[in-house]
Amino acid sequence: DGMNVLFIVVDDLRPVLGCYGDKLVKSPNTDQLASQSMVFSNAYAQQAVCAPSRVSFLTGRRPDTTRLYDFYSYWRVHAGNYSTMPQYFKENGYMTLSVGKVFHPGVSSNYSDDYPYSWSIPPFHPSAEKYENDKTCRGKDGKLYANLVCPVNVTEMPGGTLPDIQSTEEAIRLLNIMKTSRQKFFLAVGYHKPHIPLRYPQEFLKLYPLENITLAPDPWVPKKLPSVAYNPWTDIRQRDDVKALNVSFPYGPLPDDFQQQIRQSYYAAVSYLDVQVGLLLNALDNVGLSNNTIIVFTADHGWSLGEHGEWAKYSNFDVATRVPLMFYVPGLTTSPVSQGARVFPYLDPFSHIGGSAPQGQSKKVVELVSVFPTLAELAGLQVPPACPETSFGVVLCTEGTSIVHYFNVSEEKVEEGKESCGDTDRCFNEEPVAFSQYPRPADTPQWNSDKPKLKDIRIMGYSMRTLDYRYTVWVQFDPSNFSADFKDVHAGELYLMETDPNQDYNIYNNTSHGWLL
Repeated sequence: DGMNVLFIVVDDLRPVLGCYGDKLVKSPNTDQLASQSMVFSNAYAQQAVCAPSRVSFLTGRRPDTTRLYDFYSYWRVHAGNYSTMPQYFKENGYMTLSVGKVFHPGVSSNYSDDYPYSWSIPPFHPSAEKYENDKTCRGKDGKLYANLVCPVNVTEMPGGTLPDIQSTEEAIRLLNIMKTSRQKFFLAVGYHKPHIPLRYPQEFLKLYPLENITLAPDPWVPKKLPSVAYNPWTDIRQRDDVKALNVSFPYGPLPDDFQQQIRQSYYAAVSYLDVQVGLLLNALDNVGLSNNTIIVFTADHGWSLGEHGEWAKYSNFDVATRVPLMFYVPGLTTSPVSQGARVFPYLDPFSHIGGSAPQGQSKKVVELVSVFPTLAELAGLQVPPACPETSFGVVLCTEGTSIVHYFNVSEEKVEEGKESCGDTDRCFNEEPVAFSQYPRPADTPQWNSDKPKLKDIRIMGYSMRTLDYRYTVWVQFDPSNFSADFKDVHAGELYLMETDPNQDYNIYNNTSHGWLL
């Protein structure tokens, strides 16, 4: 009778998690999930901004096919009537439920989170969400501000709660209902943190004394970074605490002590998120469904924490495009789980000591656009077919590819290039590549460089990441007909991962590029 699906998507979470090797973070519950999951250490989003990334992985199509590079169009109207992952599960007999931020709200999901196409009942949004950008952060002077760095006393917040706390409560309520209904479900839970503002319960600061917080390893703008590639982090400049620092646009660095505070609060927000994940997974245990529920844990994209002198997302660097991605599949990533077994006891980050290694880890480069076909295969549904070259008229297809063949593959077989061909047209022995892209309005940083509207896009940065390199070309783009001109290259970037893991030394101009093609 098939497995249920719990799909957890986190806003702006880069892989600062213990299970990804981060030594500072306290993320015991997510690490515990990883210890029972297949973890992909090289997973990348297709565009490092919320709405385009979410529409891309929820439809299984790339931004050039959804035609969404900003926040202002609905793919079913402007590109094609593409089926989504939850819609596909719904059409296959699942009760599909959305809690929190799954689709990006607004016009890009038809002001309805794509209900009723994607969801069986109207999506839930936490009521406290509307206060996210209000002045709820107490300054040193006792007054309230709309800050970037915003630890709060939850009891003083409107309604005495925060959005992610409400989302966890609602998801747990739905799990309890689904337990008795005996119907297969696809429950998507979208958490807001660590998206800005970094507003979280203040006690999480205790986990991260400032003296333990370093700056980014490369907090300067790289000498050979093309100006078109730089994202000027306009959104954080608009917060009251950053505004007060009066840093020059676009490259003026933030003071070191404030950089530490942002990093400290990002980590604190991740631990607050980890608690929500822990409570949610513990509830799955409590209703006795851990033995027949597939869990996916991922994020829409990453977030720069001062690397390259940049903050926020909006770029093609790994820090903005790389995401956590793990799949818990009872009986596949774990030995068979008996009914009612406790797989996810809640772990308190304030007292829990010691990490847990991932059950399985793949270094294969994978893309979020592949989550839809992968999840379909894991759930025993027919895998959506690969899209043809042009697929605007095709309702159900995917530009990703199922990565189930990477689960439990012994590394040696892979090394010898003897990977099996599945029943898809593509054989998997060529090296996997992840593609990301980012639009810009001009060759130099502008106030709208981070989030240009479609009509203002003039350049598209197409980026490819393999295990060995990241290669990006910034090419002329015409938004009126969505065409990129690869003969008109404005700038390029090439980083060799072995010698330059942080992507600081662009060697595009001292290399002949024939070998890449």
